[in-house]
Amino acid sequence: MAGAETRPKVVIVGAGFGGLAAAKTLARAPARVVLIDRANHHLFQPLLYQVATAELGPSEIAMSIRSILRDQDNAEVILGTVGGVDLRTRTVSLEGIDRKMPYDYLVIATGSHHSYFGHDEWARYAPGLKTVEDAVAIRARILLAFEKAEIETDPEEQRRLLTFVVVGGGPTGVEMAGAIAGLARRSLVRDFRNIDPRSARIVLIEGLDRILAAYPEDLSAAAKRSLERLGVEVWLGKMVETCDDSGVVAGGQRIEARTIVWGAGNAASPAAQWLGAERDRAGRIKVGPDLSLPGHPEVFVIGDTAIVVDATGEVMPGIAPVAKQEGGYVAKVITARLTGRKPPRPFRYRNLGTMATIGRGAAVADFGWLRISGFVAWLLWGLVHIYFLIGFRNRVRVLFNWMWTLFTRDHGARLITGLQGPTPGLETAVRPGRTESGPVDARPQGMRSQPR
Repeated sequence: MAGAETRPKVVIVGAGFGGLAAAKTLARAPARVVLIDRANHHLFQPLLYQVATAELGPSEIAMSIRSILRDQDNAEVILGTVGGVDLRTRTVSLEGIDRKMPYDYLVIATGSHHSYFGHDEWARYAPGLKTVEDAVAIRARILLAFEKAEIETDPEEQRRLLTFVVVGGGPTGVEMAGAIAGLARRSLVRDFRNIDPRSARIVLIEGLDRILAAYPEDLSAAAKRSLERLGVEVWLGKMVETCDDSGVVAGGQRIEARTIVWGAGNAASPAAQWLGAERDRAGRIKVGPDLSLPGHPEVFVIGDTAIVVDATGEVMPGIAPVAKQEGGYVAKVITARLTGRKPPRPFRYRNLGTMATIGRGAAVADFGWLRISGFVAWLLWGLVHIYFLIGFRNRVRVLFNWMWTLFTRDHGARLITGLQGPTPGLETAVRPGRTESGPVDARPQGMRSQPR
């Protein structure tokens, strides 16, 4: 690229929804765009739970970052781990490389990780769902539970193996619980001889008085009814007190279970430490109206890493549409500065609606002016997710798999991978994986982070 080194450099850390939106929106900007991520792929996180429950394969919801940006001449992709930022010299440090990358503008989009509310040791027993590796590991746990129950002779242990606990009644928890129920009640029914998968017990635990608390109460109630029709026990107003390899204690009651999935709470990435910035209790950085770091107009923070307040005082929700709009917005701010044009008005999120699915054929959708639930909401949910998937091939493959599952009730990705040995115990069934934003990372889930 002729003259590339003379152009202002925009460094983007994180290739999640926000970072990728910023990079693509800068396609026509008179700048060199450098996108850094510890993974080589962009992940469509809203469908990650379907990988964890064997409905989709990892390659159907992920795509190489380089292939996404291959036709963008001003973009460069670097596979690496950011270890810090020097605001004074305007450089980004990469771990394991004796190199500091200079920037003229910096966009931090490093996402979040699960919060175990001061109990990071629970991550060993209750993995969260943030990355492809997490999903594959959880899929192995779920499928291994059925396999071990098939040959277990102790009825008490068999019941423990066939009990699945999902912690957190937000969209991730609700979707996971419904998908596990669908897997047990439909797809696995004819696969086993000594157990009836339909006898599996699925428990969803939520600390608040209703699930999907960000949705209107009528949709929250509809989602609860849909889960209960699938056989899911919904525990409300109960906080997890203890978590170990054989179950959880919530609200003073113990549930014996070998498989626990964590979907409660989020904490921001370490970006606030890099920048020495003011942050809230979740580690999110407080930014200005144009999403820039106070005192440093050349640095922008978006997505789950930032705390953004709208005109009414409400904090922006940690969802993909918010991150995408923020990424596009900061790209426009940077472009305006580079070209001498008037900058856009302060960021304002355009809420196009929120959706959550509850098993096969049921969902809830809130568009503000319209609230729907049931099969029609599920169809809309499917169409929206197909539309926003990156890559025509992925759209076709996901649509085909959904249609196949709908008519045959058969999940096609029921593979147990990553085993350490021929007869592993359930607690050591999978190898430590690589986070979405990193190579091999064997730290507890509560210590990880990835871009959104």
